[in-house]
This record gives sequence, C-alpha cells and structure tokens, in this order.
Amino acid sequence: MAVEAFGRVDGVEVQAVTLSGGSGPRARVTTYGARLTELWVPDRNGVLADIVLGHRDAAGYAATKAYLGATCGRFSNRIAGGRFVLDGHVVEVDRNEGAKSLHGGRAGFDRKIWEIAEVSARSVTLVAVSEDGEMGYPGRLALQVRYWLDEADRLWIAMEAQTDAPTVVNMVNHSYFTMAGSGSVMGQQLRIGARHYTPVDDALIPTGEVRAVAGTAFDFNALREIGADLPAPDGFDHNLCLTGPLEAKWGEALRFCAEAVDAASGRRMELWTTEPGVQFYTGAHLAGGLPGKDGAPIAAFTGFTLETQRFPDSPNQPQFPPARLEPGQRYRHLMAFDFTPAPA
Repeated sequence: MAVEAFGRVDGVEVQAVTLSGGSGPRARVTTYGARLTELWVPDRNGVLADIVLGHRDAAGYAATKAYLGATCGRFSNRIAGGRFVLDGHVVEVDRNEGAKSLHGGRAGFDRKIWEIAEVSARSVTLVAVSEDGEMGYPGRLALQVRYWLDEADRLWIAMEAQTDAPTVVNMVNHSYFTMAGSGSVMGQQLRIGARHYTPVDDALIPTGEVRAVAGTAFDFNALREIGADLPAPDGFDHNLCLTGPLEAKWGEALRFCAEAVDAASGRRMELWTTEPGVQFYTGAHLAGGLPGKDGAPIAAFTGFTLETQRFPDSPNQPQFPPARLEPGQRYRHLMAFDFTPAPA
C-alpha cells in the first residue's frame, strides 16, 4: 500500500493510493473526484500495461472537463432542460451542457476532494458529502466509494449513497479504457450484453423509445471491432439496455455488461454490474489535445467508456428504471472487472 501526494486543487492537498496484490493487476485511485487514474493489467504473456486514460497529477484533472476516471454524480449522464418534477415540485439543477445538465453539473462529484476513510494494500474507501441544494439537487447525501482488488485480482468499485430527503441518484465511474494501453481503440473488440438501446435526439437526450439493436450499429452481442460500424462520424455516445438477469457472481448479484479484448496483446476484460444500462462512448470529443500521463496529447478515439448506470434522463422518463432514492434506503452500484487474457 502506498499513499502519496498527488498535487493540490484550490489549495487543498490531493492524495493518491496504489492498490496491488502482488504481480497481477494494480490500480491507482486519487481523492480528487474519487478517480481511477491507473489500471495495470497483464497481457497473455504477463506484460502489464495501463489501460485507463488520465493525467499526471491533480492539476491536470482539474484543468479539464473530460471526467477521466471520475466518480460522477449526483445524477450522471444527461437531464433534459436541467429540470424534473419530484413529488409535484419542479427541481432545477445546474445546466452545464447548453440547456442540459450533464454528470451532476459544473461542481459534481468529480470535482470534490474526497476523504480516505479506510485503506489497505488491496482496498481504499473514500467518503464525501453532497449537501442539500448542491447543484440544485434536494437532500443531503452521505457518499462512499470503495475500490478493491479481491483475491482473484478482480477490481471492484462500489458506489453508495444515503439521503435525508427524497432525491435522485445515478453515480457512474467514467474511466476511459484502452485494452492495448495506447493508440486508437477502433480496432479493439467489444461485446455488450444488450439487445436494446435508447435512441437519442440531436441533443443526446433519449427520445423515450427502447429499440432493438438487431440490424443496427448498436448490436454488440457478438465480439466485434469497435470501429467496424460507427453510427455517425462522432461514433458512439449511447445508452444500451443490459439484457441479462441478475445472477450470483463472485458473491454478489450481478449481470453481464461487456467483454473488451485487444487481439494483438490478448489483454481482456469482463465487466459485470448491478445496473440496468451502460453508456458506451468512444471518446470523439477527446480531440482537444488534453495532456496524457506520458505528456503526449490524448486524441479522439483513444479510449472508450462503459458507464454502467440508470438510463439517461430517467427523472423525466417514467418508463425507464427509476433513479429515486428515499430516506432509509441505500443506493449501491457495483462494478466488477475480471481480467483473464485471451488465448493466442
């Protein structure tokens, strides 16, 4: 276990924690935004590579709006018009993407400096508070995010929240993955356990329809190259509806989300989750020359996200899985990443 200084944001010290079980995968997490900043995974020959995009230090993350590796909330993804009705009252939340709210607003969970509550060689628990009225959301939330490597070297992320008043919660992890460790992800392979998706309008707000993926660019039910059939020049930025039921998996109730593979190296990842949807985004808007960990700029299509979630705009779409949280309830969102190299 190593806890290190990771720079300062607004004069406050930020820390980073490295989790490792030995010779296998290792992860690095920072208190700024409860972010996953590094994830080292072996290929079929045991050679480790860092498969998540990021910056060198806290200042790099604070200077950008790409949400790299961040815990996002209070309501992640988009809310149309930055407003919804809760118990007959109109709730107005921060609009930070034109007329929409995205990932909780300009000062969402990704901008918080979280506190380390517990830490060990394999695990770190981070805590924070989202006050009543923060970014317009009702209710005071007690927040917790735990990252840990289990004895089989799987990486787990558990996002939890409790409230003192009715509210909506949809926390996501916003890591950008690259199974090769660098370069374009267009030739990397992906399988997603979803037979439906939620079409969007020009503002990337779901229309309310749930449409079958069969015969469309959104059909990833068989492993295929990410760039083989893009729906538009900007690629993917869509919610897919996970098909499988919750099943007993590694001591938890989880459903299959995705399998990602780099055929050349054999680096492979499976993702399982508690959530009903996943936002698959191919990083078209990373083209602004963001400085990466090696100092080279991060380019478009050099990372993809798998943000397991409740559906976008669900506070305004009653037919979607609900995101409401009541006092006395606990919001708990699990992600489990399993790394088993693909055969040659």
